[in-house]
Amino acid sequence: MRLHRYGSVMLALLLPAAAQAQAYQCAIPTAPISVPQVEQDGPTRQMDVTGYTLALSWSPEFCRFREDSARHTRQCSGEAGRFGLIVHGLWPEGRNSWPQYCPVKRELSAEDIRANLCISPSAEMLVHEWQKHGSCMGVRPETYFAVTRILWNSLRIPDLDRLSRRDGLTAGDLREALAEANRYWEPEMIGIDLNQRGWLEEMRLCYAADFKPTRCTRQQFGVDDATEMSIWRGL
Repeated sequence: MRLHRYGSVMLALLLPAAAQAQAYQCAIPTAPISVPQVEQDGPTRQMDVTGYTLALSWSPEFCRFREDSARHTRQCSGEAGRFGLIVHGLWPEGRNSWPQYCPVKRELSAEDIRANLCISPSAEMLVHEWQKHGSCMGVRPETYFAVTRILWNSLRIPDLDRLSRRDGLTAGDLREALAEANRYWEPEMIGIDLNQRGWLEEMRLCYAADFKPTRCTRQQFGVDDATEMSIWRGL
């Protein structure tokens, strides 16, 4: 289940000269960071890794009704900054399912958390993603998050605020906008997840085992191109 040998070469090629952050602002805590305890929420599944999903959550929608939530203070209160797209996680995929909660003895450190709080503004989420998904990639926590950051930094994100103002916006419009901004991506490689009210919740970018962008499965792809959608600006 280790990273494909060719993947390290691809990751180097994907990294652009300048990364485009999606945090409107981001402040890293100066106080010591504690590593939260996160309980396993599903069974252990070990299997060969056939590809990956980089899940990107639209923070304004997530925080829409959570501004006063103590649990989500860093992401949603505005005290640490305002966030647009954030990294939910990098998920290894299997042939008919996905691996999760693989037994490892490597624990996430406070420094691992600190290094990633501007792309995933929740210590609890970072611990959860390592335990559930990173543990099945055969790497150390710092390597898992380094790979995640490289994939994230390789992306050029279109202006979602401007796109949100388009009349009759569809999922296909959003896929086209992201594909036009990124030369290696095509619309069929981009999954979109909407909530029950039709607002953007998450984008899921599909990679093969060598970290080349690839066509999403039906499950990864989410809603059809013709589905009308909205993007909550939150500012």
